[in-house]
Amino acid sequence: MVPDVSTGSSTLGLINYLFGKGRRDEHTDPHIVAAWDMAGAPDPGRDPEVTYTQLARSLDHHVDLRTRELGGKQPPQHVWHCPVRTAPGDRYLTDAEWAEVARRVVAATGIAPEGDEKACRWIAVRHADDHIHIMATTIRADGRRPRTNRDGWRAQRECRKIEAEFGLRRLKSGDLTAPRTPTGAERAKAERQGQDETAREWLREQAYAVAAAVRNIDEYFTVLRSLGIQVRPRIGPETGEVTGYSLAAPGDTAQGEPVWYGGSKLAPDLSYNRLCERLPTQDLTDRPQQVVDPAEPWHRAETAIRDARAVLDSGDDAVAQGHLKAFGDTLHNLALATNGEHRAELRAAARAFNRARRSAIRADHQAATALRRAARELAYATHDPGGLAIALIFAALHVARAAAKWHEQRGHEQQAAAAEEAFRHLQASYQQAAQTVLADLARRAPRTTTASRFEQDLRAVLPDHADRVLADPAWPALTTTLARAETAGHNPRRLLSEVGALRELDSAEHPAEVLTWRITVQPNRRAQAARRQSTISGTTSMSAAPRPPATPVSMTPEERGRHR
Repeated sequence: MVPDVSTGSSTLGLINYLFGKGRRDEHTDPHIVAAWDMAGAPDPGRDPEVTYTQLARSLDHHVDLRTRELGGKQPPQHVWHCPVRTAPGDRYLTDAEWAEVARRVVAATGIAPEGDEKACRWIAVRHADDHIHIMATTIRADGRRPRTNRDGWRAQRECRKIEAEFGLRRLKSGDLTAPRTPTGAERAKAERQGQDETAREWLREQAYAVAAAVRNIDEYFTVLRSLGIQVRPRIGPETGEVTGYSLAAPGDTAQGEPVWYGGSKLAPDLSYNRLCERLPTQDLTDRPQQVVDPAEPWHRAETAIRDARAVLDSGDDAVAQGHLKAFGDTLHNLALATNGEHRAELRAAARAFNRARRSAIRADHQAATALRRAARELAYATHDPGGLAIALIFAALHVARAAAKWHEQRGHEQQAAAAEEAFRHLQASYQQAAQTVLADLARRAPRTTTASRFEQDLRAVLPDHADRVLADPAWPALTTTLARAETAGHNPRRLLSEVGALRELDSAEHPAEVLTWRITVQPNRRAQAARRQSTISGTTSMSAAPRPPATPVSMTPEERGRHR
């Protein structure tokens, strides 16, 4: 059961909407199910002789009285509006049940506390099977305004109790950072057009994906327009500067006009002010690094993701929140830069994590600069890195699980559930992508003498984990990876010691896979040395034409022999 509190200034306008046909004729049988006084609240839905104007005057009685006392000055935002909707799949409630829901919500939010004879006047209108609209004028009989602080949170808390008592789907408690859910009219429109999601939801996902990839706010608007999305900036009358914006999806119109959604109405962190906190208005300092090796963006991203995992255990909530937002950007760009069937799961993970990236904790964006920059580099990566991409997914799924635990410890139920959902999608993506690669690595395993030497190295540097690593089905794949790393200039024993210290292996279900992907992201030292030498000798420069994509680790001599 989802309440959505808002305020306005037109009682008559809201009443006309509640008892009208709806923007798309979706309102059926509108009528009052509860009110401050059922005998004193005329119901246009049940009395054809009563007009909207008569009802508005009755509801506005105390507001009009207070307005006259103030010399005609109308109180600001005096109309309180709270639609309450059951979750998809819930049974339909009766009018009597909806009446009880309405009375409990107005009592819990301070609009009409139980037993308060001077409380605000309110009505609850039902014009569809799955929801009601509660409307109140927030002027009490004694002329005071009601105490409605944190009314949205209090409405949610009461709805959680109602769900349990009515046998409805138990939703997670929120912290007022969730995006607005699509209205019934928006869903009906999407169904008529054969769309799987509403225009609001589509715009939200496009905005998140674009914000993850661009380097400044101007580029954000430019890319949105290139996707066919209409952008309408809001200009401050005094300063002449942009103070907000609205978006309209291609072809989404009502009565021939575009249907606009403000950035903050799509999601709280898509507002203009929140975007400016992490996207500069001009691109002066955050330019992409020059890339010689196409694998470098993937190396930097994997390192930054592992660092983010450590940050979640640091105890600094603002820094952790900043990294969660940047990690959300990373997931969007990882899906953009990756090829293969597992890409759909990556997109689903990014979409799910959009809810996990928001909480009431204010983010320290500056602390997450490295991760955010690495995420943007992925958006411009032109190299399909194969095993490197899988290593990145492997690192990301551990951050998603850590994010779920971080939110759970702080009572963020919705965010914890979203992070768990993202983890499941990442896990599915990893399994789809890794199975073939691990099998191919196992087929290319080096000779027995080489594998035995790597086993000795493993027992020497990781004696507490050696038996579990050797028993892991991925051990042959690990030997191939070690052989490639040795060819690339690494010392296998030293490399095992270094990567084994990066993460506790006790809790790893497949420790050989952990080590395989940790080694995969180690740069090719021989290639790095060759590039440095060629740069010194003047045979190459940062402005040279890009070379064909290179793998981070070369093939072993044995593998080269098999492919002759």
